[in-house]
Amino acid sequence: MNRDSSLLSSPSVAEFKRNSFDLESHLQNFLQLDQEILQTKLAIAKDALAALAHQDFSWTNPDYFYQEKVKETYLFELSAWHLSSQEYIGETLRLIDDYGSGKVLDFGGGIGTHALAAAMNSRVEQVIYCDLNPLHHEFVRFRAKQLNLDANKLSFYTEIPDQLKFDTIICLDVIEHLPSPTAQLKKFYDWLNPGGKLIINWYFFKGFNQEYPFHLDDPKIIESFFQTLQKDFLEIFHPYHITVRCYRKNQALPEENQTRG
Repeated sequence: MNRDSSLLSSPSVAEFKRNSFDLESHLQNFLQLDQEILQTKLAIAKDALAALAHQDFSWTNPDYFYQEKVKETYLFELSAWHLSSQEYIGETLRLIDDYGSGKVLDFGGGIGTHALAAAMNSRVEQVIYCDLNPLHHEFVRFRAKQLNLDANKLSFYTEIPDQLKFDTIICLDVIEHLPSPTAQLKKFYDWLNPGGKLIINWYFFKGFNQEYPFHLDDPKIIESFFQTLQKDFLEIFHPYHITVRCYRKNQALPEENQTRG
């Protein structure tokens, strides 16, 4: 990994630190809201999503909640967090800039920050944005157009065909929303090309005040996840002070490399 000062001026990081990829303007224009209403929506977004989840979220059918129930509420909640976390997300984009290459999957891509950043990377050939929420798809398409990104470089999916393979998989603030994170981790392993990278984090916690009722916190499921992660993947060190981790497949080295002292 190249850790020189060029990281500070990479297109995605510099643009995000300037204005979060113009997120606030995109949101206002996409939803046709005046500035005062937008600011009010952003201010109450976290509490509004938590209240909705306490009422409508169920682990028996979590997909329905994200596809049908959250509507604009999730856009506001995700946007509020991104707008208030520029330094943290900027560091995350540095990591993506370091290791993103070839065909990239942004799994559970939300409002598209990571997919858009990957699309700005000259080493990335194609970005697959995958999310259950149809409104998120519309918003990310809108954002990509506003940012004048190459439309041929971005593809949109709600499910990933098993035959697709990737050089980089991004899964940020997603795995704790899934009923079986271990099963998804095994899919990531199968989807990665040899030498491919998995950029991932997790937050298996419902919050000190139950503000994240849609987060998984079952100890047995979490233990299974970490056992699989430690068995199938090898962590790659990075210098950024963030919760995001980078991994490669834990595959045996060629025999000639194993014998070197």
